Amino acid sequence: MAYRLERDESVIAGLKRVVCDEIGSAEAQLSGDKPMRRDKAIHESRKNIKKVRALLRLVSGELGDTWTRENARLRDIARRLSDFRDAFVMIATFDDLKETHKSDVKRGLTSVRAGLMKQKRESSRDEDVALVLNEAASALRKAAKRVKSWPLHTEEYAGIGPGLRETYRAGRKALARARKSSCPLKYHELRKRVKDHWYHIRLLENLWSDVMSGYEKSLKELETWLGDDHNLAVLRDRIVAEPAFFGNKRSIDLVLELIEGQQKELRGKSLSLAERIYEEKPREFDRRIGHLWETWRHQPEIVAE
Repeated sequence: MAYRLERDESVIAGLKRVVCDEIGSAEAQLSGDKPMRRDKAIHESRKNIKKVRALLRLVSGELGDTWTRENARLRDIARRLSDFRDAFVMIATFDDLKETHKSDVKRGLTSVRAGLMKQKRESSRDEDVALVLNEAASALRKAAKRVKSWPLHTEEYAGIGPGLRETYRAGRKALARARKSSCPLKYHELRKRVKDHWYHIRLLENLWSDVMSGYEKSLKELETWLGDDHNLAVLRDRIVAEPAFFGNKRSIDLVLELIEGQQKELRGKSLSLAERIYEEKPREFDRRIGHLWETWRHQPEIVAE
């Protein structure tokens, strides 16, 4: 089933069903049950894990220590996969950067891409990747078995409202910090909070109005821009840390210049959109979503119009 709550199920049953679906999908991809390229399997499984961690944050107040333990376990699984994912994404990020500025890059930069390819080969030996994927799949199977015993007891909007409000508030705080600093970590933190909020809104897809549908699309766009900014920051750090991998200084300086310009544009657009997304006060946002929830649960024909 989809990553959303359904009217014909309780909130607790729906949340646990979504978690089991996402963990099961991630496990199937990592164990090879779903036919796809290894790079894509790693990428998709990490997305599944992020969805589960976002849902955990939604009900962290009620889960307590269970949230702390499960979040840490899932985070560790994702981190073990991240090295293989990053090597693949860095090449795609470089290719996108070059394509975006192809009118400014007449020739060259092949040494930079060659360096990225070399790093990917060195970090992605088949035997190492296979071991990590098998261990991750095994850990996910164990995680799925524990979901049934999660201590969730509060139904209806009361079960998710506090989490929605707190993650929305966390996004506003992350935005305020990003406005004051050009540090990549501040923007990465904003991206994580935006992603949490985006996943939470997607859980409520069945109660969306036209306005909420547009809101979700804005969140997706913002998360994409901030994700691109983060990938560029990681690419820059890799090149600066080991310049000998990437050829002559002229090529490196050009790539760094292109990265800086691209990040400036992405951050400008991101801050502008984030201001609109987070313009409501948390209590106002909470009241609005709570009203939509009650309408959806008790007057579904109004939501359907």
